[in-house]
Amino acid sequence: MIISDREPIVADRRAFLRDAGLSAATISALAFLSGPANAAAVKKAAGGSGDVGVINSALAIEHEGIAAYRLAGGSGLLSPGTLKAALVFKGHHEGHRDRLATLVRKMGGTPVEPRADNDYVSELNLGALKTEGDVVTLAIKLEMGAANAYIGQIQALKDRETTHIFSPIGADEAVHWATLTAASGGSVPQQPFIFA
Repeated sequence: MIISDREPIVADRRAFLRDAGLSAATISALAFLSGPANAAAVKKAAGGSGDVGVINSALAIEHEGIAAYRLAGGSGLLSPGTLKAALVFKGHHEGHRDRLATLVRKMGGTPVEPRADNDYVSELNLGALKTEGDVVTLAIKLEMGAANAYIGQIQALKDRETTHIFSPIGADEAVHWATLTAASGGSVPQQPFIFA
């Protein structure tokens, strides 16, 4: 994926955030943009109110990332080096998931559960992945969406302490995106403010 493919998405997200303001509903819509499988999951996840809804939306993104890496990792399409990186990133997402689920419970909410594998396979169109490059391209899109979602969600959180959890998770997602983009031969972005 080259930077010109990403610029319209970034501009659209900035306009969306500027014009809509950040409420729980806006955050749900932003999280939806991070990946097709999140549409129904985020709608359901935002069932909590306020910060719990925002955190559950983020948790739905983590469930999607874990499933994508697990299912793609088991596809046989990845070389050993790429599989090793995918498993590291999956581990990061599992750590994010655990931290977010604990936070939701601590706030008196119920963490959103992951969806069935068949849902992720269908909605992420994993059956269409035929090469390692296809898998990496999908991962790049999902990581970019996750980074944008976390950065956007920070402003929606009422509890400032919770922002200290979202900030490093968003940074992790950006590192995943940058690593995958560089490894796939993608170009260095020429414009600032790539995320959010």
